[in-house]
Amino acid sequence: MKYDLSQPISQRGIGEKDAENQRIAKIANELRRRSQIYEAESEAGQEHVTRFDAELRSAESYAKEKGMWIPMDEVFDLGLPGASGNENDIYTREDTVFKVNNLLNSGSIVNLLEKVILHNSIFPDTFYYFIGFAGYDRRSVMPVLQQDLVKDAQPATPIEIETYMAAIGFTKMNNEGRFANNMYEVWDLVPRNVLKDKDGDIYVVDAEIKRL
Repeated sequence: MKYDLSQPISQRGIGEKDAENQRIAKIANELRRRSQIYEAESEAGQEHVTRFDAELRSAESYAKEKGMWIPMDEVFDLGLPGASGNENDIYTREDTVFKVNNLLNSGSIVNLLEKVILHNSIFPDTFYYFIGFAGYDRRSVMPVLQQDLVKDAQPATPIEIETYMAAIGFTKMNNEGRFANNMYEVWDLVPRNVLKDKDGDIYVVDAEIKRL
């Protein structure tokens, strides 16, 4: 495999995390640009493609150019399969979790990458690194994200989640698991997405986020 999975996240500093957010933003912008060109060229050739299809084809091409393409038959090399959710297939290796995202919630690769940047800003303790794209040639494209493994963890209770979110400046809204401040709205903060370690520390490992 060409992608680099050798360095644990925990060894990476704040400066490198800032650089990673900038890298993700550049990739999102490049994919947006390529998708627009792909869509325009297809229409000029009288071939209709959806914006989503244009994004998938652009992402696959970009990933193969940059050595970030993971064929689906190599996905199990990421680690041991774990409990998967409706959006992510989970693989673990030592202190690291890899998430292969099916875009079910975000509906777009660019949207997902932009959400990752927001997550990294709000919840730096569960920082995401972008590894590349997994998929079948010309059929499917799924972003692959890397995150620290929260060891000896259990789901946090709703009260613990509310207390944690209040501590970082968020107000609980009417819907369960939904919070907001003057900049962001965060939801789907339910026990399956928020963990508590043996020391009682809270970690938001997954969330839906939008900028207000």
